[in-house]
Amino acid sequence: MSALADKAPGGRKRWWLAPSFLIGAALSLAVVALALVSYVWTPHPPTQMAILRRLQGPSAANWFGTDPFGRDVFSMIMVGARNSLAVGLGAVGIGMVLGTVLGLVAAVRRDGVLDNIIMRTADFTHAFPAVLTAIMMTAIAGPGMLNAVVAIGVLNLPYFARLSRGAALQVWAQDFIQAARANGLNNRQITLHHVLPNIAGILVVQATIQFALAVLAEAGLSYLGLGTQPPNPSWGRMLNEAQTFMAAQPWLAIFPGAAIALTVLGFNLLGDGLRDAIDPRLRRSR
Repeated sequence: MSALADKAPGGRKRWWLAPSFLIGAALSLAVVALALVSYVWTPHPPTQMAILRRLQGPSAANWFGTDPFGRDVFSMIMVGARNSLAVGLGAVGIGMVLGTVLGLVAAVRRDGVLDNIIMRTADFTHAFPAVLTAIMMTAIAGPGMLNAVVAIGVLNLPYFARLSRGAALQVWAQDFIQAARANGLNNRQITLHHVLPNIAGILVVQATIQFALAVLAEAGLSYLGLGTQPPNPSWGRMLNEAQTFMAAQPWLAIFPGAAIALTVLGFNLLGDGLRDAIDPRLRRSR
């Protein structure tokens, strides 16, 4: 592609043609499509055991082979995508909504007691490793998908709180905010009608990146037996079950491991592309 072909008529670089963004979008859409298709079709019932065909290699009948219980690995990968995306969506939703509310409140009450409480709590949360904290929370509350969603969602709170507060403070310093005050708008109205729309873009970018981390965290919890529970398929638990057969049947670990890696890579690249689209300074510097 020529140097002129990847630029818009106004001379601006077409960020959506960047290879990293295209790869990220393709991988993300593929995972989402795989999860959606699993609701209506899988090559085999994902939880159906067939001992007579256990530990078979990839074939026309079983594209990714079968596991120690004779279950079709590809079907489990499909349903595992659905479960991983559900956990990621729920966890990021909790963190984004609650964290953004806290960050906006802190920005309104900047340099006040409430602002200090929110920010110092966020700093305190950052002092602990995220995965270890999620393990502790799910170990106390009990294993399960719902508890994993809550645990990962709580860990997302400080990221969105700090980001939304910092971005909101920049908006509050703009001249049009003073004009809004002159028109009689109160803090709540200014926040909803002016501040939040102006920071929505960076929140979406952060949500995309946190989504990738949430998928990775869910896989880690499931690997330890604290995430999605049987008989529901989970990529992390598939890795755990495959470690005994690594030497003889490596595909049992390769396929779920590749699913996790490609999903995390896809959403990270997608987030980077969206960040380039939202921040023109980054586009000009590349």
